[in-house]
Amino acid sequence: MAETTGTATSETAVENGEDGVRRRDFINIAALGAAGVGGTAVLLPLVSQMAPSEDVLAESSTEVDVSGIEPGQAIKAIFRKQPLFVKRLTDAEIAEANAVDVGSLREAETLDDRTKEGNRDILVTMGVCTHLGCVPLGAAEGEVKGEYGGYFCPCHGSHYDTAGRIRKGPAPTNLLVPEYEFTSETVIQVG
Repeated sequence: MAETTGTATSETAVENGEDGVRRRDFINIAALGAAGVGGTAVLLPLVSQMAPSEDVLAESSTEVDVSGIEPGQAIKAIFRKQPLFVKRLTDAEIAEANAVDVGSLREAETLDDRTKEGNRDILVTMGVCTHLGCVPLGAAEGEVKGEYGGYFCPCHGSHYDTAGRIRKGPAPTNLLVPEYEFTSETVIQVG
């Protein structure tokens, strides 16, 4: 009789779900696992298509060789489909930029703020006027450099000094100095 009672008790426990995972629990776990795998299979392509393409990544940085730039000369390069000005300042241009009272400027920046330590003679700026996005003159030989010897925007008459700081005209801020670093003594990487 004791055996009959023990078997009846275990059958009652199975019916009440007391002996572990029930069939319904297993089906729920399997369904959630399948939904997770399916969701991942759907979301992974959607998320990965938002990553930048190879051509965009290639334009995210630019290397410029500054070894051929003579003092007083500037070159134009392209960075993220916009003009980039790289200028080697002369001693006179550096002295002129340092002589300016920073408090009199719209956007107070010294030449040291706009150049890298150890390479104070190399000025790197975006070649885009901060007023309405025109390309200022002054980077190429023979171009008008404006009243302050730097850059002149022919669209609305903004004048920048030798450090690319706004001095006259409607432009609200200085020419933008992008993130850059010297990868060697003669090469800079912008971006």
